[in-house]
Amino acid sequence: MSQEEPEAGGKRKLNANMLGKLLVIAVLMFGFGYALVPIYKQICELTGVNILTPKDISAKEISNSQIDRSREVTVEFDANTQGPWRFRPTVTSMKVHPGEMTQIMYEVVNKQSYKMDAQAIPSYAPQEAAGYFKKMECFCFKQQTLGPNEARQMPVVFYIDPALPKDVKTITLSYTFFEVGGKPQVVAGEQAGRS
Repeated sequence: MSQEEPEAGGKRKLNANMLGKLLVIAVLMFGFGYALVPIYKQICELTGVNILTPKDISAKEISNSQIDRSREVTVEFDANTQGPWRFRPTVTSMKVHPGEMTQIMYEVVNKQSYKMDAQAIPSYAPQEAAGYFKKMECFCFKQQTLGPNEARQMPVVFYIDPALPKDVKTITLSYTFFEVGGKPQVVAGEQAGRS
């Protein structure tokens, strides 16, 4: 019996060591997962793909903005899709004065017979212009849900920061619109028809 007691004590010690190691691993894994958010945000900012920022700027920050009427910047609008959508800007380009509030509409049509969720990701060319393109309102700030065969016009309200370098005369705003989730949601009438 005295021989079993040291073995039981040794097993407890091994179990306690293993538990300690597992706790350290769990804490490290949690820390790594927590650190991924700021790392991902930095990568998005470096590449010009910024889907984590809920808004580019607040209305209070531009209340004293001055419109630079001495210059014009051509803003070109582009649209790309990944999925069963028709997605396009209502105009392909416009001239704006830096500091001037402007609105553009994008049109999207869900060509499927079921509801779909989608997200738009903006990108800018030249890339240096991204820091000067200030969006006040944008459909890209949140996911969009479109019903079967639904068409929608979605606004982008923006201004170009007057501090934009003078050599930048054209900015291209491009959106990629893609499906989120991927699993079709069956409409009640369709489900009855399949039964």
